[in-house]
Amino acid sequence: MSWTRAVAITARRPGFTDRRAQGTLSGNTRLIEQFIGLSKDSINLADIGAAFLGEPAPYQPLLDNGLAKVFAFEPDEREIETLRKHLGERGQVIPYAVGDGRPHLFHICPKKSGMSSLLEPDNRTLAFFNLFPEFGKVISTAVVSTRRLDDIEELPNLDFCKMDCQGSELMILANGRKKLSECVVIQTEISFITLYKKQPTFADIDQELRYQGFIPHCFTHLKRWSISPVVRNNNPRQPFNQLLEADIVYIRNVIQSDTVNDLQLKKLAAIAHIVYKSPDLATRCILEMEKRRICDAGTARRFCALSSGN
Repeated sequence: MSWTRAVAITARRPGFTDRRAQGTLSGNTRLIEQFIGLSKDSINLADIGAAFLGEPAPYQPLLDNGLAKVFAFEPDEREIETLRKHLGERGQVIPYAVGDGRPHLFHICPKKSGMSSLLEPDNRTLAFFNLFPEFGKVISTAVVSTRRLDDIEELPNLDFCKMDCQGSELMILANGRKKLSECVVIQTEISFITLYKKQPTFADIDQELRYQGFIPHCFTHLKRWSISPVVRNNNPRQPFNQLLEADIVYIRNVIQSDTVNDLQLKKLAAIAHIVYKSPDLATRCILEMEKRRICDAGTARRFCALSSGN
């Protein structure tokens, strides 16, 4: 089998929902240890807006492999206990609202709606979509203090950051540039149609992340929603074509490899391989490691040959 063919057959749909990958965690660990050399808990990971709503986080394989420690930020008191039980000893739950360091009015929406936010829901936009007036109904408000990511002393510089903050993502990014200065992967929710007043758009998030040295890698989830009042097959959750939001992954710009240090290459390769099933990105990082002589010549070729079996 040629090296090109070995790379081609490892391509899979990105994300933890690929069940073919779930049985290969120990194999993934051996590959990472053998070819990349990361040790236990070497990846510092933050999940901002970490409420557990029943679906495994995309970084779950890193925790299962013992490669990461997670700092889970969740300001909604209703979600804290469930999140603690879910993470157990694998993560630290921090009940902060992350933002710009100033107090904000927290708009509390129905539990499990996932729409509680520091921003006020925009009723006119909510009414454009089926069900969203119910999802985004504010049942109470509370003034909360926020912490700038850069000011949280107990938080180390991050390698991997996941955000689902209902409109606060840009505020967090702009006030976390130091903590994110060594970060290699950011997964964030972005909005094509903004559901909150003064909410930044996809374009705003993209501009900030490119400024910080990141480039887009993949979408892990693309959400469409049906426009009110039309309902498809009597199911208001079944969409036609209207885009709503997405989860997008940005990576440190390895095209400009001189701006990425040796340890960043290792961590990016591990996350690309284990979390996102991106063997091309992992291999590119290993090739750069070969070039720098921090791994043996031919490592990338052997990595491809073995990872094709996973």
